[in-house]
Amino acid sequence: MIKIAPSILAADPLNLERDVRVAEGAGCDWIHVDVMDAHFVPNLAYSPDVVRRLKEVTSLPLDVHLMMDHPETLAEIFLDAGADSLTIHAEADTDAKALLEKIRGKGRLAGIAIRPHTPLETAMPYLEDADLVLVMTVEPGFGGQKLDEHVIGKIRALRDFGYKGLIEADGGITEHNLQMLAENGLTVAVMGTALFHAENMETCVSRLHAIQR
Repeated sequence: MIKIAPSILAADPLNLERDVRVAEGAGCDWIHVDVMDAHFVPNLAYSPDVVRRLKEVTSLPLDVHLMMDHPETLAEIFLDAGADSLTIHAEADTDAKALLEKIRGKGRLAGIAIRPHTPLETAMPYLEDADLVLVMTVEPGFGGQKLDEHVIGKIRALRDFGYKGLIEADGGITEHNLQMLAENGLTVAVMGTALFHAENMETCVSRLHAIQR
């Protein structure tokens, strides 16, 4: 069954606790937290304090995605704050292999991410050290974008290569395209607008969970 990870980037920032509790009550599996440094991507969000406070209000795993030029500067702080999984970018200016090993050493899931137009080969050297691969299906930075369907081939290629870990996608995922993603090997769907702007999140999540990998 596909894991559903609502992205708090699409939640109401003035009612974040409420929205996260709604997501948990609706049957979501993870909470996705995008961390942006305004350099690697043209936006700014969220601090370790947000992760720390979220840990106090939900029992769902916190899936933290570091969209940063130098993720090594804050990785340990986010782990200490309560990140259950921590994903870094293959394009970042860092020793990705060493950082993935560090994340795993803390007993957390380690993830490697790539942008839509980054060749899959960029992530290949890190697959043995990664519990999950996050394939961005839009250019990261802002919510509400349309899924770039050419990226689906990367998900299929990862499975064809023999990657057995979790494959996550983020950007423009809806009820209408999740089946196609699942058929190509997706296991974790990060969804923002489609969930937090749904008429009834619980009904929406129930339909999404009915889609099998």
